[in-house]
Amino acid sequence: MNLVVVGTGYVGLVSGVCLAAKGHHVTCIDVNPKIVEMLNQCKPHIYERDLPELLTDVINSGNFVATTDLFTALSDTDLVLVAVGTPSENGVIDLSYIKNVSKSIGDYMRTNDHPLAVVIKSTVVPGTTDTVVKQEIELASAMKFPEFGLGMNPEFLREGEAIQDFMEPDRIVLGYEDERTLKLLEELYEPWSCDKVRVNTRTAELIKYANNALLATQISAINEIANVAAAIGGIDTMDVVNGVTLDKRWNPIINGKRANPEILTYLIPGCGFGGSCFPKDVQALRSLGVAQGLDMHLLNSVLDINDAQPIEVVNILERHLGDLTGKHVLILGLAFKPDTDDVRESASLKIINRLSKHGVSISAHDPIAIDNFREKIGDVSAVEYVIEWEEHVASADIVIIATKWAEYASLAGMNTKGKVVFDARRMFEPSIFVDSKYFSIGLNLA
Repeated sequence: MNLVVVGTGYVGLVSGVCLAAKGHHVTCIDVNPKIVEMLNQCKPHIYERDLPELLTDVINSGNFVATTDLFTALSDTDLVLVAVGTPSENGVIDLSYIKNVSKSIGDYMRTNDHPLAVVIKSTVVPGTTDTVVKQEIELASAMKFPEFGLGMNPEFLREGEAIQDFMEPDRIVLGYEDERTLKLLEELYEPWSCDKVRVNTRTAELIKYANNALLATQISAINEIANVAAAIGGIDTMDVVNGVTLDKRWNPIINGKRANPEILTYLIPGCGFGGSCFPKDVQALRSLGVAQGLDMHLLNSVLDINDAQPIEVVNILERHLGDLTGKHVLILGLAFKPDTDDVRESASLKIINRLSKHGVSISAHDPIAIDNFREKIGDVSAVEYVIEWEEHVASADIVIIATKWAEYASLAGMNTKGKVVFDARRMFEPSIFVDSKYFSIGLNLA
């Protein structure tokens, strides 16, 4: 199939490259000619593991090209995926990019008499595709739905795992408002044999928000339990989690063995969730509910707990060490999670901002996110960004593991005697640091 993907951000580029890898001919659209040039030279402008190699493969195969020329690209397809940004402010998503693209597609259809199926892949609140997108296209095209098609195909991509998630999905949601669009989506995803959920566009839109809201709720729930355990003392929350998740409803026994489903990784206490999806999507769903006259008690609590959780790291240090003035702190990890350079809503932002007000000196490391973090946090004079983090362990009074990068595992073999090791992501077993003062979220055995 010849396919157009509008937008070469995280969702658009990964989707376009992976669809091209499955044999489709994909044209990705971006308004920035520099980005287009980079992509056509096999140089992705975003970081995602395995993306450079796959981009090179699909360009060399002739299945992928980037361009700024939307109209020419649309002339050779019946299906267009819209994957532009939907930034949010105070929980309300900005649909201006969605509207602009919808209008442009409508303008094309009006001048070329070429009805297209327009499928939204961006994350939008329920009721966006069949109202806002539909209206923009109708106004610009002088057509009436269903002369053109409408669909919604949400993504479920984890940063750092996006290529694998797209190529080996557990389900694909095919949202549609007309049978022609459903047929085109079926053809697009014919190479995949996973479960396919066929629903209207509003349902597809809500599936994405519900998915992220429930995962975020699980994270905040275990963090609140962990904070209670730490306040009581004599409890390791991971022992509590183990006892709870041996319930077969959490971890079923199949052929005599525990299934150990991946959902259990969302029950590890830490310093909160971040990134571009969970915070934004939970806020948007909450705002949508409030707009419908609902109180949204649960999602308010999920966000409140998460907002405070990074500060719990500093609170624990203060409770156990007292005045932090003059301490040298080494922060390991600035991205919101490993295998990405995304620092949006990173816990390290709040940890460093709070520590900087306590008269400490801070060294900070991340394998790939330093530049993004420096730009995001601005001028915090107490922070020195370091490349060889191992060289700074000896001079640190406190080492905080804020992102679970694999390379930080070597800390276990280093001399940390007498130092404070705060494992904010439960990367290590406490017994490893017997000569150190080991702290973590939800652990207070003193």
